[in-house]
Amino acid sequence: QDQLVESGGGLVQAGGSLRLSCAASGRPFSAYTMGWFRQVPGAEREFVAAVNWNGDTTYYADSVKGRFTISRDNVKNTVYLQMNSLKAEDTAVYYCARNSRPRSYDSRWGYDSWGQGTQVTVSS
Repeated sequence: QDQLVESGGGLVQAGGSLRLSCAASGRPFSAYTMGWFRQVPGAEREFVAAVNWNGDTTYYADSVKGRFTISRDNVKNTVYLQMNSLKAEDTAVYYCARNSRPRSYDSRWGYDSWGQGTQVTVSS
């Protein structure tokens, strides 16, 4: 049974940084693209970033490009999201997810396993 556990969220001032981690278990970690999404109350869950199975290809939403970096460690079965130059509009619950449809890396419907989420709050 798949399990994804996020950590690293918290409260940070605008301009600051946080690094999220997501520890995976269950299906072989290195076989799958992994993604990060975020959601605020009343809104759809939106794509943030994704990384392919070996980490050599990454994808980003325009809103985070140049500020966030996704990476993975296939030995530790962990995917990371380094978030720099944080803005108030980055405030959300952040979820990691395991992709099951590689061509749909930026759609929530391309993912079949989700973590419980970690809250990120950026104060302005």
